[in-house]
Amino acid sequence: MTDTRPLAGAERAGALRDEAREIAEGLVREHGVQPRLVVVVATEDESTAWYVRSITRAAVKAGIACDTVRLPADAEPAAIRARLAELSADPGVHGVILQTPLPPGASAADLAGAIAPDKDVDGANPLSLGRLAAGLPAFAPATAEAVVSLLDAHGVALTGRGVAVVGRSTVVGKPLAHLLLDRDATVTVCHSRTADLAAVTRSADIVVAAAGRAGLITAAHLAPGAVVVDVGTNPTDDGGLTGDVDAESVSGTAAALSPVPGGVGPVTTALLLQHTALAARRAVTAHQ
Repeated sequence: MTDTRPLAGAERAGALRDEAREIAEGLVREHGVQPRLVVVVATEDESTAWYVRSITRAAVKAGIACDTVRLPADAEPAAIRARLAELSADPGVHGVILQTPLPPGASAADLAGAIAPDKDVDGANPLSLGRLAAGLPAFAPATAEAVVSLLDAHGVALTGRGVAVVGRSTVVGKPLAHLLLDRDATVTVCHSRTADLAAVTRSADIVVAAAGRAGLITAAHLAPGAVVVDVGTNPTDDGGLTGDVDAESVSGTAAALSPVPGGVGPVTTALLLQHTALAARRAVTAHQ
């Protein structure tokens, strides 16, 4: 039995923020344009408020302006769509994010279609997802991209490796499968109807847990020496977060495990800022 090394995200997130800041400073210096990200919120959920504050703090470090548009928690879908369309048409806005959860009756997949693809820095618009699946240029959902970025940062090879992705959402599971395929990994996507989940995940070199179920993945789900990325962010009774992986159970079985918090999360936030800086640079280039 060997020690499980942590796949911490702080160093990679810092490097991504530095890249974003370099782009942002160049745009301000050469064109008088500061990248601007706008987060649209229509909920009073406290965990969402915490996340938005963390994005704002990180944006300041990266030299990116970050504004929050707050709509009522009972806002009609039409009102949310109109606000997204307005922001998409604003030349002073370079990135738009629609934060969940949304009011009852509002569909994130439907409303994200109102975000212009060139400002869709979290890859939520179905057009962005379609381009990603087709191998065309598009911003990938930041959480999915963060998994690959974190593995790269820790020197985990993907070519020829077997990867089990547990979860099939359009936020993580499905786009991540495409990103991994583009890196020549062999990918299996598991879900709630997968028969004998443990048998599938035990055959993988790398397991990504993104099902939204606390403690779902245990040592019984892993081959000795597997690399595990925990995307789960499940609230605990004491106000903290826990992942989809039972960290205590897999310790010593997994070769490496990303912590929650402190693993995928910081990289996700940093990628949103990098995407915004890149979107701003493309917008400036397009108008030259």
